[in-house]
Amino acid sequence: MSTNNDQLEYFARCASGFEQTLAQELRALGLRRVRPLKAGVATFGTLLDGYRACLWSRVATRIQLVLARVDASDADALYHNVYDISWEQLLLPGATIAVDAHGENQKLRNTRFTALKVKDALCDRLRDKRGTRPNVDAADPDFSVNVAVHQQRATIYLNLSGSSLHRRGYREDGTQTQAPLKETLAAGILLASGWTRLAQDGGAFADPMCGSGTLAIEAALIAANVAPGLLRRRWGFEGWTGHDEGLWNGLVASAREQALPPAGRPRIVAGDLDPAAIAIAKANAERAGVSGHISFFVDDAANLARHLRGVTKQSSAPGLMAANPPYGIRLSAGDKLTQVYESLSAAVQALPANWQLTLISPDAGIDSALGLVPSSTLACHNGPIETWVRSYDSPSQSRQTVSVVSLAGVQRSVAVAETGSQQFASRLRKVAKERTRWAKREGLSAFRVYDADLPEYALSVELYLGTHAGSKRSMALVEERRRPGSVDEQRAVRRFADAVALTSAVLDIPMADVVAHPWRDANARSSRQPSQQPKPLTVCEDELCFDIDLAARPDTGLPLVQRGLRQLVASLSDGSRVANLFATSGAATVYAAKAATSTVSIDVFEDRLEQIGQNMAANGLAGTRHKLMREDARIWLSQEAAKHHAYDLVICVPPARMPAIKGSKTDKPWELQRDHVDLLRAASNVLSKQGQIVFACNANKFKLNEPALRSAGLLATDVSARVLPHDFERSAKDFCCYLICHKGAKR
Repeated sequence: MSTNNDQLEYFARCASGFEQTLAQELRALGLRRVRPLKAGVATFGTLLDGYRACLWSRVATRIQLVLARVDASDADALYHNVYDISWEQLLLPGATIAVDAHGENQKLRNTRFTALKVKDALCDRLRDKRGTRPNVDAADPDFSVNVAVHQQRATIYLNLSGSSLHRRGYREDGTQTQAPLKETLAAGILLASGWTRLAQDGGAFADPMCGSGTLAIEAALIAANVAPGLLRRRWGFEGWTGHDEGLWNGLVASAREQALPPAGRPRIVAGDLDPAAIAIAKANAERAGVSGHISFFVDDAANLARHLRGVTKQSSAPGLMAANPPYGIRLSAGDKLTQVYESLSAAVQALPANWQLTLISPDAGIDSALGLVPSSTLACHNGPIETWVRSYDSPSQSRQTVSVVSLAGVQRSVAVAETGSQQFASRLRKVAKERTRWAKREGLSAFRVYDADLPEYALSVELYLGTHAGSKRSMALVEERRRPGSVDEQRAVRRFADAVALTSAVLDIPMADVVAHPWRDANARSSRQPSQQPKPLTVCEDELCFDIDLAARPDTGLPLVQRGLRQLVASLSDGSRVANLFATSGAATVYAAKAATSTVSIDVFEDRLEQIGQNMAANGLAGTRHKLMREDARIWLSQEAAKHHAYDLVICVPPARMPAIKGSKTDKPWELQRDHVDLLRAASNVLSKQGQIVFACNANKFKLNEPALRSAGLLATDVSARVLPHDFERSAKDFCCYLICHKGAKR
């Protein structure tokens, strides 16, 4: 490390996504050669610049001074190179230390081990030079060292700020609300939203879902030009020999003088439904010294208008509403989320025309709930949650709605984010009207009413008319299809959310009873969906009753595309011994059991077998003739063949992929297209001479290998068109069904 103050090198860490915001802040604080990197900003400056960053940065989580860069090709190299650093010239006698590490390479894979090697090298050096080793205080050290390993090198930092800078000092440990927003993240959101300029122009601020008050308090600190580090009592440079106490004290005194007088500060209002949260927020604001500048209220966000009256009378300048609404992952989930969005929408509509709106949420569907499209988005993290900061211009004037007439003739206005959603609403109503009449003629209570009719709205909508807890209940299931890589993720999420809201309106079903299954892409932020609460329903089909759960994935309990397959099974089951190899919910078993001599349902999951037993009992079909087997179907087939057991009807609807069987000669996962012939050959080994296999799958581009089947002595008849239901005709290319029997069997 250079001793020239003008050449000190720093690295300021921040929450991912706020690198540019932090870079702008550091430039404004006077630091030079500012370079945004991943999760932080590299920069240079004097010691005073480093102190200023510690005291004034609202976005940085740590300010680190680069001490050295060393070879870290293995543990020994790291130890010896760290030992060579003149720690006796850096660490005050008697100062406690702590070392942490992050990053890895081929030789240093464990960050705890890396930190231990650096700590040992540091302590051994001081023992050799001073005769004593420093004490370690992991919780509150005087001198904090950070090690960053990248490839074959390690950067050794002195953590000037000490503990994370989000610990402003106004929170009281153990008394905060659940999942509070970190102070540095809140400040980053506000700075990225332009709150500094709005506050200087006399604009007001509102957060109607404030929780412990972090956004409101940080907004007040920014508006009052209060340095965020003034409340902190502990810093990481206190055990450093290079610390200049006079320089630091002068900077702190100057910062206290720069705070604006109360008369020059804008009005801030913050509220929450929870009185306990407001009590915590008030206490936090009191400790932060801004309680006199925030008007707290206990009320639903929907009533924000009444709390803004005094604020808007005092100033007509543009203002900002910012919020961290619950989004179903840690706080409100399921039905409560709909209520949250309704309240939030009402609050937004109450804003003056010249106000701006900023929200942090991982759910792009929030745009549809508000009827808004963000003018900008910033991808970031809230703790481990991937999310976005979403900013909207003039939100109270930009709201989009679609007017729809429901199947019951009720006219409704629905907030949407995408203008094309009007076309979806019209198409859904047209098809649903025709399908409802058809279903009534057919005696169906569960059927598909939309099947990706419009390319932009690639999803399906199914309507379920059943009962729950003895009362009639109608529910809808909306499932998104796989998105092509060319489709903008946020726009696709908005379209899907629009479709869910419009489904509720068109089908006269409360939003709480519309179950949404968005497409889950492992690489998409929007796919991080909260787990849904069970959505139980009892529906009837062909005089049989089924308990289903529309929230379950991938099988709700009654796959509608297999309705014709189940009817085929019923027609073939009279007097037969039936085996259902991949039973899942067992709906086909229930159909077969009406006339079969015996049935056996095989599945690897205990809860699925329990559901089959419940549905069998509900239809009066329980008994010793009907068995449930928890086993891998492939293993079961080999066991039954060894026992020379035979079945007259084998139902085989396998998944697209299965893990390899433990102990088998191959460790390759089972794949439908490649391995279906082997599976059918194994099934034929337990098939009676005149028996039949009903083989079906839902797999695009699947092609039955008939030549290989014929070589195995099996003949296949394609009955896909015969069993495909009318309401699934658009999905014909994704569904196939075959009857397979031994050569020479009567067909």
